[in-house]
Amino acid sequence: MGSVGTEADPGDITRLLGLASSGDDEARSELIDLLYHELRRLAGNQMRGLQGGTLHPTALVHEAWLRLESAGDAGFENRGHFLGVAARAMRSVVIDHVRAKRAVKRGGGDTPSRLDEVVAHLEAEDTDLLDLHHALEELEHDDPELGRVVELRFFGGLTHDDVAAALGCSTSTVERAWRVARARLHKRLVGKPEP
Repeated sequence: MGSVGTEADPGDITRLLGLASSGDDEARSELIDLLYHELRRLAGNQMRGLQGGTLHPTALVHEAWLRLESAGDAGFENRGHFLGVAARAMRSVVIDHVRAKRAVKRGGGDTPSRLDEVVAHLEAEDTDLLDLHHALEELEHDDPELGRVVELRFFGGLTHDDVAAALGCSTSTVERAWRVARARLHKRLVGKPEP
């Protein structure tokens, strides 16, 4: 259960969450291990397809995990809730890194990091991540559900099926929402409808 490279069983996570919230230290330890491996899987999904080799998403996972830990015991209700919080943490890490890189470029003295590879991969489609982040904030304001779908798919690296499980809806609903959200973001980013 919960080995590296495999998807965690949603029932196991939910069961362990219940036990951990009741004070079971052994369940809490097992849960932490399982959630960390789930986060690695998500980051790996996000980085799949990187040209020039496979990116080990260790830097992204490490930073996101630190943010999840620093938030304290978030009391995840189930696997879907964890996926949502993890996607938000990964988005935060990537956007903060882009902002820091741009600040360094203005001031000189740039030191490359492993997160640079993550950002380069995400921007491979000629998408400026800060522009996307701002467009996504507008979308979230107008339609929070569409915003969650984009955050889970793009920043969380989740599949349509994973997003459906996280949001408690059907895969076809997620697919429709993804199409609508992409069209709206594309229009916002380039000023015209997506072809």
